[in-house]
Amino acid sequence: MNLAEVIAIRKLIKDYGNLRAVDGIDLSIQKGEVYAFLGPNGAGKTTTVEILEGLRPRTSGEVEVLGLDPWKDNKKLIRQLGVIPQDFKFFDKITPKEAVAFYAGLFGKRADADAILKKVRLEDKASDRYETLSGGQKQKMGLALALVNEPAVLFLDEPTTGLDPQARRSIWEVIRSLRSEGRTVFLTTHYLEEAQLLADRVAIINHGKIVATGSPEDIIREHGRSEVLSLQAPPKLADYLRSKLDLPVRAEDHTVDVELNSNEDVLRVLTLVQQSGIPWTGVSTRQDTLEDVFIRLVGKTTESGDVGPASLGGAK
Repeated sequence: MNLAEVIAIRKLIKDYGNLRAVDGIDLSIQKGEVYAFLGPNGAGKTTTVEILEGLRPRTSGEVEVLGLDPWKDNKKLIRQLGVIPQDFKFFDKITPKEAVAFYAGLFGKRADADAILKKVRLEDKASDRYETLSGGQKQKMGLALALVNEPAVLFLDEPTTGLDPQARRSIWEVIRSLRSEGRTVFLTTHYLEEAQLLADRVAIINHGKIVATGSPEDIIREHGRSEVLSLQAPPKLADYLRSKLDLPVRAEDHTVDVELNSNEDVLRVLTLVQQSGIPWTGVSTRQDTLEDVFIRLVGKTTESGDVGPASLGGAK
């Protein structure tokens, strides 16, 4: 493990009897990264995370978190990690300020509850009972508790699931601030937009294997389709364009899509559209998102009827 590498996985395998849940994966995560770990149900995502957190032994391979073996050195490592499980819950009658003090006692630390709650934008609810907090405020309280021991690495499991858009964006701001402090955030999420906006790098796991890794932009560039010019027009426009262009043209539901190779193609296509005399209305261009690529990559491995691409959350 090099000095900047905080999580290192080499040829990790996890078997449950005859089932291989994690099949020889490699990952390297650097200090200060937000790293998104994505996968459909049953992909091996949760198993991998639990191995990293020291909750589950591996079958074989090498795993280091902060230079420690998560299973063998769990007691030493756990004091350097912050963890928010999916569907975080706490005692109904406790306040965020009391909860921070309680956690600090468990870790044997003297924590500044006011400063921690301010960091997660929850200082105005410091004295409110947990049961009265909104979903987003409860997640912020979970973040506050994860920060009590001043962790170098945080594992955030679906931290914005079920939250409204405003609450999600508030959590995003906190995650960005943690990265600016040099903390490493290992994020699992089924919101692909969230991963694309927040993550420095992404790994996509399916059937226990890593099928793509890199920055969101790199993954989209490598696995995505070309930019598309889309017109609201009848199918006969697609027939006309096919006769004039060497570009892929598709027609569906009164929409004509043309895949572009370069910016110059936009002018070429629009000139032909005008020359066709065929009526059309709206025009726009679009590129694949991380979600488009995710579904395409996962879908490629599901043609035999294994795991489908529609379900992204709760992977094991």
